[in-house]
Amino acid sequence: MKSWYSAMFLVVVLALTGCVTGLASAQKPEKKYKVTHTRAEWRKLLSPEAFDVLRDSGTERAFTGKLLDEHGKGVFVCAGCGQELFSSDTKFDSGTGWPSFWKPINAKAVDQVEDHSDDMDRTEVKCANCGGHLGHVFDDGPQPTGLRYCMNSVAMKFVPAKQK
Repeated sequence: MKSWYSAMFLVVVLALTGCVTGLASAQKPEKKYKVTHTRAEWRKLLSPEAFDVLRDSGTERAFTGKLLDEHGKGVFVCAGCGQELFSSDTKFDSGTGWPSFWKPINAKAVDQVEDHSDDMDRTEVKCANCGGHLGHVFDDGPQPTGLRYCMNSVAMKFVPAKQK
């Protein structure tokens, strides 16, 4: 009986370290971003609300973001690093309470990562330049893409187009 307990203990230890299931080798390495700061530096650079969303993947309350009703011509940039993310030409009113876009300004502007938090299966959207959490993308948007990039206002800034 003692050897059975020893064997089970070994299996549990190996499973927890990833040796049995292969989890340790199957995980993707973290992406290295161009713009990096320590958590303390990010705290100094960002408002508490922006830090919560961009660095801790928080979500602002629906219908509270100041960019929800922004309808000017221009570009929405990352509040953490200034990376251009979305054009006002792709913004639409989704009725969800967050600024929504049907595509990013270009394919390399954002990263999409599987997100299984809060007992949901979603696709997280991050700034490709600094790794800041922006929101999530869903497949219930308008044509031509059918996508809805549901973003947090506090994670972005609006830069109006220059008048000619």
